[in-house]
Amino acid sequence: MLHCGAVRSGGGMIRRLAPSYDKPFDCHEIPIVEATTETLKGYGYLVDDFATAKIEIVRWPAQGWRPVDPDSGDEGGTTEGHFSFYWKGDVLYGQNHAVNDSYLIGWTRDPKKASEEVTNPDRSRILVWHANYHPDGGQLFFPKERSPFIVPLALPGDDLTPDKFVGFYCDGSKGLYFHPGVWHTPALPFSSTMVFDDRQGRVHARVSCHFVEEFGKYLSVPLRAPH
Repeated sequence: MLHCGAVRSGGGMIRRLAPSYDKPFDCHEIPIVEATTETLKGYGYLVDDFATAKIEIVRWPAQGWRPVDPDSGDEGGTTEGHFSFYWKGDVLYGQNHAVNDSYLIGWTRDPKKASEEVTNPDRSRILVWHANYHPDGGQLFFPKERSPFIVPLALPGDDLTPDKFVGFYCDGSKGLYFHPGVWHTPALPFSSTMVFDDRQGRVHARVSCHFVEEFGKYLSVPLRAPH
């Protein structure tokens, strides 16, 4: 998911760390809507059953006027595994076993003031520093327990700005699938720990946006149900 500060842990999993910034703190709060068939049009859809869910795989693009053979270019298939999330004080971490990555996802407050040691953090929001999309395939987050979560999404297109994001609230009874090319952060749980079944394209191409670097502000995601 992230490009900055990648290191490999002793177990072989890549750990991707957030960069540090000297810029003054600022953030853009996104709206929260309930994830429904209607609100997710263009972004993706809700999924009732992980086992039977299909993932769109995009055929490898042709390099010139000759087309890619129709029985080739999309044979990488999918990969899947647990995507687990856990809070440490003010900081949210995630581990995606489907692609062997781990991440620092965000903070409850200005990262310069955030602490993993705080005992009673205010987790009414999360400040996210990064989002990405996968041009090669879609992705599915399916919760293993019924607990609410939010997935911020923005429609395809490289001319991204923070105001194009919408936070889709899910009550935990269904999974959320988003199409190839849709900008996203990881699922953001309300609970202190949460585990998802994750399925996505095996190629795992990634196009990234670093909010503070590009726009001078974090993406602020309220952790609440829609008003």
